[in-house]
Amino acid sequence: MHPLLNIGIRAARAAGDLILRNVDRIQDLPVASKGRNDFVTEIDRQAEQAIIDVIRRAYPNHGILAEESGAHGGGDHLWIVDPLDGTTNFLHGFPQFAVSIGHSVKGRLEHGVIWDPLRQELFTASQGAGARLEDRRTRRIRVSRQPSLDGALLGTGFPFREQQKLDRFLQILRAVMPTTAGVRRAGAASLDLAYVACGRLDGFWELGLRPWDMAAGVLLIREAGGLVSDVDGDDGFMESGNILAGNPDLHEALLGLLKELPGG
Repeated sequence: MHPLLNIGIRAARAAGDLILRNVDRIQDLPVASKGRNDFVTEIDRQAEQAIIDVIRRAYPNHGILAEESGAHGGGDHLWIVDPLDGTTNFLHGFPQFAVSIGHSVKGRLEHGVIWDPLRQELFTASQGAGARLEDRRTRRIRVSRQPSLDGALLGTGFPFREQQKLDRFLQILRAVMPTTAGVRRAGAASLDLAYVACGRLDGFWELGLRPWDMAAGVLLIREAGGLVSDVDGDDGFMESGNILAGNPDLHEALLGLLKELPGG
């Protein structure tokens, strides 16, 4: 295992341990609002600091981009951190949240870790080395072989931060739903992307995400044989926050469907 990936795993597990210790005291946690329907708890901040501490001890000169505290340092190496993806789920006891940590070098994603502390599932990937899932055992993972939208299961998320994107999202949803077996909105984009990587979902789209929502999951999907783009088929999803992912057949089919829509 690459030393950088090992540090990412260690940091994710440290955050996950802290999150689990507080699952049964959610009602006692102070909660602040970062915006409409966008919340942060003391656990988000503590988990983020636990991740930063692990990274800083190993690589004190690396840059960090973290959801709650922003950018720390600079240089070629950048850790992209979401300490608790799915905070609203966590606050309601809804069992779908994760720790997500990506690592890039000069803007190129090199390592990714997504840790689901409740299910004890660890998703990891390194550039050129494939993607893996460790639960009761460790195994290579691949995207699904679903050949078309007919019968496909897709994941998505609502653009709650940017209500102006809701009309576009609903337009896509109306086009997608009649052509598939179903659409799921579970509330933690990092896990949705990990599920695409391991074939639990055939594809995924969302508008208005942030880099820390996507970084680790993007690498997982690519290393599992899938494709990732923005909803126009370009590579600017980390900047726009608009992402489309899936196995190669599903990605092509979704992209074709979206291009047929007004404004597509």
